[in-house]
Amino acid sequence: MILQDYLPGSCMVQVAKDVKRRACESTLREGDKGFERIIKSVHLSRPEDYLSIYQSGCNHNCQKCHSHDFSKVLSGKWMSTDQIAKSAADYREHVTVFEPRKAATSWHAHRLCRHCGSCVLYGEKSENCPKKLKPDQVVLSPQGFGPARNIIAFTGGDIMCKPEFYIEVTKKIKKENDDLWILLETNGYGLTPKNLEEYASGGIDAFWLDIKAYSKDVYKKLCGTTNEQILESVQRIVDHGFTLEILTLYIPFFVETDEHEKIANLIAEVDPNIPTTLLAFFPCYKLTEPIYRAPRKEEMVESYKTMKNIGLKNLRIGNLGTFMKDSNDMKYLEEELGPDFY
Repeated sequence: MILQDYLPGSCMVQVAKDVKRRACESTLREGDKGFERIIKSVHLSRPEDYLSIYQSGCNHNCQKCHSHDFSKVLSGKWMSTDQIAKSAADYREHVTVFEPRKAATSWHAHRLCRHCGSCVLYGEKSENCPKKLKPDQVVLSPQGFGPARNIIAFTGGDIMCKPEFYIEVTKKIKKENDDLWILLETNGYGLTPKNLEEYASGGIDAFWLDIKAYSKDVYKKLCGTTNEQILESVQRIVDHGFTLEILTLYIPFFVETDEHEKIANLIAEVDPNIPTTLLAFFPCYKLTEPIYRAPRKEEMVESYKTMKNIGLKNLRIGNLGTFMKDSNDMKYLEEELGPDFY
């Protein structure tokens, strides 16, 4: 980042008691056969319905991080790009749904399955089932029932300011299985113009961009970094032809409707059809109860309506369980927003 005239991120990772090093130095290394990365786990995740590769080490220090125990603390095992490619090939044998590249997102998963497992457990589909899958396309994973889609996602920690690792592993995955899409879940900090050009030529298919806040001061307070190039990257990602989805959180006292309005305007100016998720925050890490709380349903409704009125075509709400208490809450949301808000 410094060599490209950008500020360094909030990159320090705990590697031992009272010892911290930069994430790219402590969780990534290069050997004779290519790169190795510290990986916490690899499994079929829900509700995303794709193979998630959870990485240790991150260039952000988010106050609300739900994976800080491995993203900001060295945790996991070294895996080579060959080993990761082997895991992807093994997963390919169990894929039950082959998506087009334009649906290589987490956002598109909700249109296929509600993850209740009713069709497998009881032989009948639930009332809210999208009715798009056959029972034999629904499989059990560590996080529950759902399909297995042909997407390999890198998630958890984020050092996408080091594109050479992601490009190397992508090429190895696609050499054996060119029908697997590569999705990078990212805070966007490493998506400089130069790095995006490298990702475009390196075979990356999609980005899940987490816009944590629009205002620079709020972002700095939440994540320890600037967000300048992150906001600029939305247009650049689209210009390079990647599939893009965007996520933003409702965090009471930090990221509320005024921030969502600015984020929605940014998205709409680039392309109002970009799949977007408004996710409900739940207290964790340094933003814990009783001081911090999940949003109320009325707050989520206000932000959703604001973003919709700006023109976003593909907007949904996530983490319903953090603010919904019973069926009356669901009825309220459906009355306010219609049936397709999640």
